[in-house]
Amino acid sequence: MKILIIEDETELMEVIRQSLEKENFLVESASDYHNALDKVISFDYDCILLDIMLPGGSGLDILQELKNLDKSDNVIIISAKDSLEDKLTGLDLGADDYLTKPFHIAELNARIKSVLRRKSFGGKNTVELANVKLDLDDRTLLIDNKPLLLNRKEFDILTYMVVNKNRLVNKTSLAERVWGDHMDEADDYEFIYSQIKNLRKKLKDNGAGVEIQAVYGLGYKLLIL
Repeated sequence: MKILIIEDETELMEVIRQSLEKENFLVESASDYHNALDKVISFDYDCILLDIMLPGGSGLDILQELKNLDKSDNVIIISAKDSLEDKLTGLDLGADDYLTKPFHIAELNARIKSVLRRKSFGGKNTVELANVKLDLDDRTLLIDNKPLLLNRKEFDILTYMVVNKNRLVNKTSLAERVWGDHMDEADDYEFIYSQIKNLRKKLKDNGAGVEIQAVYGLGYKLLIL
């Protein structure tokens, strides 16, 4: 899952980043209004942690832009301002939750997972398709109730494909969601092909009831067999 932290307090941002990376989230960050706005316009995220008071502008204006763009990114406001008006404005503009500083990192992690489950998986921490079961908290995969070991990227790819089952997922979208900012360092999509190839083989060899189908020149689809 790909998360964007919009926060100008460097120390807090790093604490949040390290905590989320330990939970195997892919984390990007922005420390001012204009950089943050550029990221939310250009990319999609599973969750955005948004401070209201930013250098160069207001986080509420970023929320408004997300609403204007009809983007469905999950947003949790993290702000030192405990104003009822700001909270109501943020929720009215589409924020999913509001956490007032200071807060415990464990609470933030719990709220992120809750929002992701609520939006992507109907509030569940597991998702089942055919004989395949993904546990999003433990990051485990079962096929016919037997565990199958996936590496971090394979699990992230499969989770993203499950969220978008029966839809065409283009290569660029997949790369941005699973590799984030680091995809800019790649000269081609060979890194995706390699992970997809290994994942498809593992699913097939273990009798999975789902298949990642390549759509030549475009991307991939997850199909239920």
